[in-house]
Amino acid sequence: MTLIINNLKKTFDKHKAVDGISLTINKGEMFGMLGANGAGKTTSFRMILGLLDPTEGDVRWKGERITYKRTKLVGYLPEERGLFPKLTVKDQLVYLMKLKGMNKQAIIKEMRFWLDRFGVPEYENKVIEELSKGNQQKIQFIAAVLHKPELLILDEPFSGLDPVNADMLKNAVKDLQERGTTIVFSSHQMSNVEELCEDLIMLKKGKAVLQGNLRTIKRSYDMKNISIKADYDLAFLEDVKGVLKIEPKKDGADVKVENEKAAETIFSRLASKGFVRKFEVEEPSLHDIFIDKAGGSGT
Repeated sequence: MTLIINNLKKTFDKHKAVDGISLTINKGEMFGMLGANGAGKTTSFRMILGLLDPTEGDVRWKGERITYKRTKLVGYLPEERGLFPKLTVKDQLVYLMKLKGMNKQAIIKEMRFWLDRFGVPEYENKVIEELSKGNQQKIQFIAAVLHKPELLILDEPFSGLDPVNADMLKNAVKDLQERGTTIVFSSHQMSNVEELCEDLIMLKKGKAVLQGNLRTIKRSYDMKNISIKADYDLAFLEDVKGVLKIEPKKDGADVKVENEKAAETIFSRLASKGFVRKFEVEEPSLHDIFIDKAGGSGT
């Protein structure tokens, strides 16, 4: 049940939307696809799903391409939501799930399970356009998972959600993974990717600029963050070679450096100045890495 993407490319006229990405995603894995707007994430998803034909390369899931005949095994939450505003939640989900081959009784049973889980059982007979944007997103998510897909693709699933609803959705995604669902998702919120994913690919202008295991990437990344607590002015550290940024704090500063050598130099300089209550070198956050590798325009 492995998803294999081999040298995937997509060109529109002369624009290379996706430029030669390759990756393997195993059964039950939670995989993150990152990049600025226009980096190629949505185009990649559409090629995985068979909605777009690649210019070059190949996508295989369980050894075959995903075609309409196999869509009942796949769930997709698009970034651009696609609910019918005049239908009730029940009618919307019954219609969509019948397209997946489910019978009405099973649809209603699963629908009520998910509505209860998201704390909105009273929405069953509400019209979609009467719901808030966040609650419409819950219904769109239910439409992507109600048929119990083996492969689930989520394009910006947490966009626009408040923290409570975002956590609710994250917990649902985690449960689906624990049951063996293979999940690929994109997000602009790096904290969500750090929390959910072990492996990722980061795209810029259609190319992979970073790829692999998140923990390994963070440990091997040269850039480091240093948390310092001291009772004297740390502004002199701006002159240390390799210092990228200093953020003053009431009792010290957070310092971003380009490598461990710069951290060692800072430690030596501090030791000559006086007592240091805290000196902690931390791995960069995924946000820091994203800004460094894929920051700026992705178009």
